[in-house]
Amino acid sequence: MPKKCCYSPQQVKKLTQTVDFLKIIAEENRVRILCLLKHGPKCVCEIWPALGLSQNLASHHLGILKEAGLIKSRRQGLNIFYSLKGEKIKQKLNNLKSFLIF
Repeated sequence: MPKKCCYSPQQVKKLTQTVDFLKIIAEENRVRILCLLKHGPKCVCEIWPALGLSQNLASHHLGILKEAGLIKSRRQGLNIFYSLKGEKIKQKLNNLKSFLIF
């Protein structure tokens, strides 16, 4: 008999959060941004040319990643630098792993 892993209120909430995370990273440019940021903080002025995106599109994807809590920003002069929230990403990946790994 299969184990009912996704029926408790806690598991349902965790599953919903995991699906939301997958929806966010299902967009190629967002994964590319995360990959770029794993090498350290970057200004949007470095991100959009590196990915071959318009500045508006890069900013749009950065906003979605920030709203999802996967990245953070800090202002330095006229520039905004983005960096990963490593622990938050690890938590999301661990949640995903808990549903898929036996």
